[in-house]
Amino acid sequence: MTSLQARIYLASRSPRRRELLRQIGVHFDLLVFRGGERGDDADVDETPLEGEDVERYVERVALTKAAAGFRRLQWRTLPHRPVLAADTTLELDGQIIGKPSDADDAAAILRRLSGRTHRVLTAVAMSEGTRTRSRSSISEVRFRALSDAEIRHYVASGEPMDKAGAYGIQGHAAIFIEEIRGSYTGIMGLPLFETAQLLDTFGYPL
Repeated sequence: MTSLQARIYLASRSPRRRELLRQIGVHFDLLVFRGGERGDDADVDETPLEGEDVERYVERVALTKAAAGFRRLQWRTLPHRPVLAADTTLELDGQIIGKPSDADDAAAILRRLSGRTHRVLTAVAMSEGTRTRSRSSISEVRFRALSDAEIRHYVASGEPMDKAGAYGIQGHAAIFIEEIRGSYTGIMGLPLFETAQLLDTFGYPL
């Protein structure tokens, strides 16, 4: 890709990822399909494999999303361009923590995170069919102690429900965070340093 108007596909519904790509001047189209399919994880089973560590898990899911997205281009009359996908998860006490299943699960996750340090892992992947590559970002986030009332109020806002670890650092949950070590944009869901490296690998002009 050499044109200043080079474009990619973003296989994600996340408004945070769209915002971050625009921040660094990336031109993209959303790879979202009709019929109830989710553009970011169509045909992707996100169940961890037995014995799979969190680093390998998040990389595998991101790579699979990117490859699945590119395969879908072949089924549709869409221009073939690289497909970018990402996956974010949390790790605490050796356990993978994804998006909450409901409000009770969100509250339970937040109680676990309260007063402790957890890891946030985001893998970003890109596929152009014959080539699929990834980069990963790992950050540490420390929460202050949260009261039950704070947790109830935050869960009632609805903000935790579509986010790994049941919180968004760019939203109201920012007041819960004492310290971060690593990538702020990685915690948001798309580490821009690693994303820029990946785009450069595929010849995208930044």
